[in-house]
Amino acid sequence: MTAALRTEFRKVATTRVWWLTALVMFGYMLVMGMIMAFSLVSGMRAAEETGQPTSGGFGETILDPAAIATSVYTLAVALGYIFPAILGALSVTGEFRHRTITPTLLAEPRRTIVLTAKLVVVVPFAVVVAVAGVSGTVVGGAATLSLMGEPTLLGDSAIQRTILLSTVALVLWALVGVGFGSVLTNQVAAIVVLLAFTQFVEPLLRLLLAQFDATEVVSKFLPGAAGEAIAGSSLYVSSGLADLLAPWAGTLTLLGYAVALVLIGRFTTFRRDIG
Repeated sequence: MTAALRTEFRKVATTRVWWLTALVMFGYMLVMGMIMAFSLVSGMRAAEETGQPTSGGFGETILDPAAIATSVYTLAVALGYIFPAILGALSVTGEFRHRTITPTLLAEPRRTIVLTAKLVVVVPFAVVVAVAGVSGTVVGGAATLSLMGEPTLLGDSAIQRTILLSTVALVLWALVGVGFGSVLTNQVAAIVVLLAFTQFVEPLLRLLLAQFDATEVVSKFLPGAAGEAIAGSSLYVSSGLADLLAPWAGTLTLLGYAVALVLIGRFTTFRRDIG
């Protein structure tokens, strides 16, 4: 196991994927944090002036400064979780694309050990990506709130806890990515499917399921909603568009997705002859 961990760590550390992912996520979330903070504050002020319920275009709720800060600081979990998910997926699909999976399995024929090593090794790199994404959101959002004369609330313990748990949720998304990559090993297909599901399919599915009492509970167990539950809030919640599980339930749900996908990959893709 030690040799497998060392090998997997070297594979990731010697590539540019992890730090490029962190850099791109930081920039993306910086811009999104600025845009969202400006939009929500503008919506709040417009609502105060006109007396009409609005939240900057999201739902029909007037957001107070605390709700605005929380919505902005959890954007990385609500919108940016695709980055650690792709990082995790690439740790598996990259082996198949560059055909290094054969020597990997020759050096360590126990495939469960290989997958376990990938899950463990991706964590420190996912932490870097997660911190970069959350930091971008906080820096961009807090700077915009401050410039607009609104409190940043960064000294509030509840806000600090939300920021910390957002980082945890993003790290778990990397584990989900590893599992997904073990199931769908074609690198291009894996990235396309992850993008389509996280950015389009699930958001629409969440809104649709939340419209009916019979299916509302199902929407809480979707992976994106589980990640937001870990953070404890999100833009969807603040705007009254959705409810979340308890943080511990969200953690177990997202871990469940990761474990389920890894097991599927282990007993399908990694069970077949790979040459």
